[in-house]
Amino acid sequence: MRELGATPQDWFLSAEERGNPDTGLDEGGSWSRGNRARPLVHGAAYFAALSERLEETGAGDLVLFTDWQGDADELLTGEPGSELVEVMGRALERGADVRALVWRSHSRLLGYSTESHHRLGELLQERGADICLDMKVRPGGAHHQKFVVIRHRADPSRDVAFVGGIDLCHGRRDDARHLGDPQAEPIAEEYGDTPPWHDVQLELTGPVVRAVETVFRERWEDTGPRTRNPIRGLQDRVRGLDEPRRPLPPQAPPPPPVAGHDHAVQLLRTYPALGVGWSYDFAGGGERSVARGYTKALERARSLIYLEDQFLWGQEMSSLLVEALREHPGLHLIAVLPRVPDQDGWFARDPQTLGRLRAIRGVVAAAPDRVALYAPENHAGTPVYVHAKVCVVDDSWATVGSDNFCRRSWTNDSELSAAVVDLGGEGLGYARRLRLTLAGEHLDRIDPDPAAGEPDDDRLAAAMSDCVDAAGVFAAFSVMAEALEEWHRGGRVGPRPPGRLRRLPLPSLPLPRQVIAAPSYRYLHDPDGRPWRLRRHRTY
Repeated sequence: MRELGATPQDWFLSAEERGNPDTGLDEGGSWSRGNRARPLVHGAAYFAALSERLEETGAGDLVLFTDWQGDADELLTGEPGSELVEVMGRALERGADVRALVWRSHSRLLGYSTESHHRLGELLQERGADICLDMKVRPGGAHHQKFVVIRHRADPSRDVAFVGGIDLCHGRRDDARHLGDPQAEPIAEEYGDTPPWHDVQLELTGPVVRAVETVFRERWEDTGPRTRNPIRGLQDRVRGLDEPRRPLPPQAPPPPPVAGHDHAVQLLRTYPALGVGWSYDFAGGGERSVARGYTKALERARSLIYLEDQFLWGQEMSSLLVEALREHPGLHLIAVLPRVPDQDGWFARDPQTLGRLRAIRGVVAAAPDRVALYAPENHAGTPVYVHAKVCVVDDSWATVGSDNFCRRSWTNDSELSAAVVDLGGEGLGYARRLRLTLAGEHLDRIDPDPAAGEPDDDRLAAAMSDCVDAAGVFAAFSVMAEALEEWHRGGRVGPRPPGRLRRLPLPSLPLPRQVIAAPSYRYLHDPDGRPWRLRRHRTY
């Protein structure tokens, strides 16, 4: 299924195709090679790796991070003293330079986390960090990027970046057993008191680390105001969280290539068009390289599109999947999604259900025998909330990031994803290994105990030998899901069959409720951040 002979240029965007002449991200090339991309599946794996890397920082090292949601007391390893603010605080005590761009967030009356963001910023600034609450977004928009950069002044070979979908907050420290984070973040009642949480972050080493740092620097050094709301501005000035206080040190050259690895990595971003007097210095007309990158990759799909996503909303975005399925009769699509939205109540759920209905209806109709939609549960039968943002195309191109498969992520909020093409040609290859690792968890073929560690290529290949090609994994998922569904229909009597996935039925919503939900879906849940000329032509 892997496309032999394809080059990164076949999959990645050129600087011109990115469509953002204001950025410095593509200086020296629109992608880099000689990197290692290591998927960290679940928050527990990510937080442990992040804690270890932060504890290694010292005098003169640079720590940069962005966050959509952050909690100062989130335990990175589950042990006392591993609170986010304490781990960052110890880095500061050793002489590291810590900077952060945290989304200021909307009012708590709308269900957001303004107070926890202020608290995180204030506690870190008391320790000597420089924290900015950034609200330079469209009305109703968000800074949704979730990444960390660590650069070592004395040894650039140790530089690392973490990019993906996991926030540094409550509710994220789960593992493959899916018992949930003990520091729970309440969501819809179906997910229980400690909601199981499925997510992915990438650990990046090699030259690409400098590119991730550039993403941070462009936002940090932007000359425009961080908010246009005078009340918010005053509140943040009083707290000292309105603007960066110190310029960043000069940017170091890229880290050296990683021996034994040759992952080509391209960073894809979304920034909205903000308008005259409010636009970003580095993206005057916005940037939609996430949408453009997906478009280019999906146009090359021939065998299998494997998606794990929080949303999958909207007819316009899903039309890319519909067109690919119609044009290529051998193409299969597997999507792993949450069973129900993360919020209770019809006011929040109906717009999200409408978005999913608009996306899925056309995709299923295009190829009903080649499209399969699933929702995971843990062994207790509790639904697992899918927060991952992963797409693997033909085991050749794979992206992990902060963006969901919806209009908001592709046009309206700030997003960052890392697309990877493996040039090494050894073993399973990056994209296939990522897909088989995720599928292995869902099929119960990988030991979920964190103490077991990651399986090597040989063990993974042996456990997943029937899932290498598109037809094989499609059939394996179907057989597993049918056995699990039959066990549920029979009253859950007898041993539970192996596997975590249940079929996700086509969503339904009565027409009157669709009409009522449509404005909320269009303007609140899934807004459009493109300039009007691009909206009219439905392009990016």
